[in-house]
Amino acid sequence: MAELEVEIGRLIGEYQAKTGKWLTIGTVESATGGRIADRITNVPGSSDYFKGSVVAYSNEAKIALLGVKKTILENYGAVSEQAALEMARGGRKLLNVDICISDTGIAGPSGATSEKPVGLFYLGLATRDERLSQKHVFPGNRRGNKRDAAEAALNMLRQYLVRCVKAK
Repeated sequence: MAELEVEIGRLIGEYQAKTGKWLTIGTVESATGGRIADRITNVPGSSDYFKGSVVAYSNEAKIALLGVKKTILENYGAVSEQAALEMARGGRKLLNVDICISDTGIAGPSGATSEKPVGLFYLGLATRDERLSQKHVFPGNRRGNKRDAAEAALNMLRQYLVRCVKAK
C-alpha cells in the first residue's frame, strides 16, 4: 500500500476528477508539532489541496488562534476529545478549508496523570457538516508517540476521503 499521504493525494485527485472541485485540507497540531502537515506536503502537487497548518502547542494559542473555549480546556483539559474537536472546528474556519484534522496529546515522557497516560492522543476532524474524533494510546517514547499520532491522523483523513469519493 502507498504511504498514507500519497493515498490522500490520490483520493483528493479522484474526488476532483468526479466533481470538478478540490477538497481543501488544513491541519491544527499540538503534540505532533507539525508532523502531519510535513507528511502531507511531501507529496508533489499537494499545494492544489493543502492550504496550511497551525501548531497551537500552548493553551493560550489554542484559545487565541483557534477559538477554543477556555471552559473546554478548564473542564476537560487540553488533551481531550472536546479540545481536539474544537481545535479542528476552529482550524477549519481560520484556514478556510473543507476538512481540518487536529491532534492533541501527551507525547511523554512527562505530563501524564492517572487518568491521562503518556501516549494518550485525541484526533479531531471537522468539515462543514461533520465532526469526528478518535482516541489513541500509543506505547512508545516521545518520538514514537508523535510519529504514531501523525500516522493515525493521516489514516483518519484517508478513511474520511474514501467515504467522500464513494459518495460521489
